[in-house]
Amino acid sequence: MAQAQQAMRSVDPVWERISLEAEDAVKSEPLMGGLLHACILHHASLEKALSYRFSAKLQSNEMSQIILRDIADEAYLEDPSIVESARADLMAIYDRDPACHRLLQPLVFFKGFQAIQAYRIANWLWAKGRIDLSYFVQMRVSEIFGVDIHPAAKIGKGIMIDHAHSIVIGETAVVGDNVSMLHSVTLGGTGKEEEERHPKIGNGVLIGAGAKILGNIKVGHCSRIAAGSVVLAEVPPCKTVAGVPAKIVGEAGCDQPSVSMDQLINSAPK
Repeated sequence: MAQAQQAMRSVDPVWERISLEAEDAVKSEPLMGGLLHACILHHASLEKALSYRFSAKLQSNEMSQIILRDIADEAYLEDPSIVESARADLMAIYDRDPACHRLLQPLVFFKGFQAIQAYRIANWLWAKGRIDLSYFVQMRVSEIFGVDIHPAAKIGKGIMIDHAHSIVIGETAVVGDNVSMLHSVTLGGTGKEEEERHPKIGNGVLIGAGAKILGNIKVGHCSRIAAGSVVLAEVPPCKTVAGVPAKIVGEAGCDQPSVSMDQLINSAPK
């Protein structure tokens, strides 16, 4: 069994690195041994570790860990792109978050990463027509992580949600690839319409803490939304907007705002 696990690790350098980090962490802090073995060292692949973490965090008296783990395993087996997105999310956090020093941290400790992976399973369930089960996952993610993402929302890969407290993403919202957002961000509607009513966020966008983007509006690629802004109108690509209501205050300041994570308005050339 140990040889089989090692063989699996050897063809996946990301998982091998996470496993080695976990082994070093146990040596450094033996009291973490139980957690790190359960989350990482007992598993032969990233998929199995993700499945375990999803089920362990979302289990309740209403839905057992075994059932939830079976659901996650089925999702990862049927749609490998879910795990590909998880890998991109993992690397995005490692690259962009100065508080992330090891790849194991998002998997074990960061609720933003764990919440978005749970959303991905809920979204898979929604697409399969298993609506009530997807709503259950949404409910548990909201209860456990304080992140409320409708399972029908469309979210790309390479997503970083830093701190991930009080995030709300509505049913018809679309979030592109390589987007970064801080805590208390809302992608919401402005009324009771049942059709397209939520924002469409382009690739590479940086959304600051507490920003509210409301309505069926487009936020252009590689733009920046300043912290605390209320965005009610379309944002052109590569611009910085700020204020209540938000207005254009300058250029985005760089090619990849979501990667640079620069949130200073005066750093954007006017």
